[in-house]
Amino acid sequence: MGAVRRVRATRKQSDMTEATVRDSHIETPSDSTWQGVSRFLDDYPAIRADDKVFILYTLDARAPAAWLAAELTTRGITSGVGGMNPVDDDGLEARLRDALPDPRDLSSRLVVLTVERDSMSHSLKLRRALAPYDEASVAVYRLINASSDFFERAVNATPQVLSAINGALLNRMMPASHLRIQTPSGTDLEVSTDTERYRWLSNRGLWRQGTFVITPSGEVSTYPADINGVLVADGAFNVTAYTETDARLHDNPVTLQIEKGRVVAYTCDSPAVSKLIDRCLERPNADRIGELGFGTNIGVSGFIRMNSHINERHPGVHLGLGQHGQKIDAVSYMCDIHLDLIAPNATITVDHDTVIETHDLARYATEEHPPILDDDIDDQDIDGDCCGVIAREVAKAREDYERSCRIETSRGQQQ
Repeated sequence: MGAVRRVRATRKQSDMTEATVRDSHIETPSDSTWQGVSRFLDDYPAIRADDKVFILYTLDARAPAAWLAAELTTRGITSGVGGMNPVDDDGLEARLRDALPDPRDLSSRLVVLTVERDSMSHSLKLRRALAPYDEASVAVYRLINASSDFFERAVNATPQVLSAINGALLNRMMPASHLRIQTPSGTDLEVSTDTERYRWLSNRGLWRQGTFVITPSGEVSTYPADINGVLVADGAFNVTAYTETDARLHDNPVTLQIEKGRVVAYTCDSPAVSKLIDRCLERPNADRIGELGFGTNIGVSGFIRMNSHINERHPGVHLGLGQHGQKIDAVSYMCDIHLDLIAPNATITVDHDTVIETHDLARYATEEHPPILDDDIDDQDIDGDCCGVIAREVAKAREDYERSCRIETSRGQQQ
């Protein structure tokens, strides 16, 4: 599930200059990382020779931003580069308007790559800054957990393959009312689903006009109408808070006891992980299972130390405690934390009949994804614009831009 993370304070980025990201002191990555950078640009934004590319990065992702800029340079593309502060950056929208090409002069595609490590920030500011552009000519790709691990692990499967696998799971699970989920480590969950009431989200890395693409990609999820049983999370955790705790759980699994959609007890032998879970469960509604998710990125092999969405995309099942991803009229509670607990090697029995093995998702790589943006399924977008706030802000920003153009034209005619 996508969310803005709480992050440590970092040095302020006071301008939009390229000096920091093009610093020659940035360490050269390994060959496998370089290959991943190239693969990302080929398979995700599918960079073209005439693209106008702008890289917007936070200080903790300076090196990955530099790798992207360098790879683009080898292709004969000079990218614009700018810095931003994570979460809080009041001047970002104005700086972007100054740095991006004039919408009236844009004759090709504008590709914006936002590169962050421990945050995913400024969706509304980005939307407003990009409002004057034709949506069909703008592609925004949001890289979170940007690192060597991202390029070496998270982009090995193409968006087309992820879309097919997501489609296979959705085509089987959306019509169902019951799922039984088991893992070799002891997970045994009985889940009731209700597609008419709770939408499914599909994160697959494919661009669609008017949306931001969230990477790493590879997940389908929904809200469980009811869930009971045991989750043994022996993969990793991913939490919407900054932590340096090792996210891997193989040596210290977390066992959740769940009754009627709420955590009633848990055990874990790791003091650090237990402390993190205790702090999460102190928050109102954090004991609720807000998400039933399935990682589908078959390119992610193994779990990493970093608190990351890379782990969440690993094939398997995860339960998200706390905040949900549903529209407010479907699930009314709110929570200021979201903790994913991940278990690999899941066996999913759909309506006591069809069986899906998450270690064998590659078999579905040629299936079709169901239509999006109907009542039942949506692409997973960072905006989550359930109340229309972003749409109104974007419309206002577009009107402001058009008004300024009319004023500029009028002044030119008077001179």
